[in-house]
Amino acid sequence: MLDKIKGYIEETASFKAESLEQLENFRIHWLGRKGVLKDLFEDFKTVPKELKRDVGQAVNELRSHLEATIVKQKEAFDGQGQESLNLEDYTRPSGFELGSKHPVSVVRREILDIFSQIGFKVAEGPEIEDDWHVFSGLNFPPEHPARDMQDTFFIEKDPDILLRTHTSSVQVRTMTDSEPPMRIVMPGRVFRNEAISARSHCIFHQIEGLYIDEDVSFADLKQTLMYFAKEFFGKSKIRLRPSYFPFTEPSAEMDVYWGLNSETDYRITKGTGWLEILGCGMVDPNVLEASNIDSKKYSGFAFGMGIERIAMLRYQIDDIRLLFENDVRFLQQFKSI
Repeated sequence: MLDKIKGYIEETASFKAESLEQLENFRIHWLGRKGVLKDLFEDFKTVPKELKRDVGQAVNELRSHLEATIVKQKEAFDGQGQESLNLEDYTRPSGFELGSKHPVSVVRREILDIFSQIGFKVAEGPEIEDDWHVFSGLNFPPEHPARDMQDTFFIEKDPDILLRTHTSSVQVRTMTDSEPPMRIVMPGRVFRNEAISARSHCIFHQIEGLYIDEDVSFADLKQTLMYFAKEFFGKSKIRLRPSYFPFTEPSAEMDVYWGLNSETDYRITKGTGWLEILGCGMVDPNVLEASNIDSKKYSGFAFGMGIERIAMLRYQIDDIRLLFENDVRFLQQFKSI
């Protein structure tokens, strides 16, 4: 793969566009949604671990080379004035800005890639759901506070139709429609009737995971989360603290040891060195039985994390509202990712 990337760099080094249209076609071919660089990122998933660093650097070098080529030649066309352009160019803007990926999209893709390496498949479901898939099928008792109007957006005051408050509803749909074993991750947007502030929003994104098979244990859950922490954060020291969730028993919250090497570390971890990342636990037998899965034969674990929280940690974003306001000045800071 390294030789292929080197060949791409040599191939594009001599490229010289004769028109803005040709330059745009060049950009689409190499950097477009279905372009060569996109295929390289897909192939990167299969690269042996010991080669990932070298291949990753080579891919980034190719991307930087392509972007620099496009920018340089675009500036040359801009400097020539309209006289050098074809008549059709008068009907469209004379230039274009290279876009950037949203930090939430970057983090989402990276998390999904990590879990895909250990056999997790992506599953998705509707954002408008019914009570069974959001609450009842997950062992929420009728009096649970999460059912209250203060936490949930209901549709047209119908107590059975609502905007999902977590992507756990996809777990219920998968368990109902499929037979074990199953190993899935569920990304998606969720909604909660909460006040918007620097630390919380009424709309955010989650990624949840579910693994059900025979003889699945808490040790399997711990090893899975340790693998994720090492791959994503570069840190393998984690701790699990007892917690409570209606759909898992036992339940825990996972912290990653962030360290205390700088003033920022002290601020992020509140002086403890530990950072809370996600909630997890063993799937409650009542949840399995509600989906017609034999809880005496099968067991499983589940986990869930907020993508915005992870993105804010990685890029040191101190206000979650920035992720939703589409401020070009903010988004331009992420052109290099």
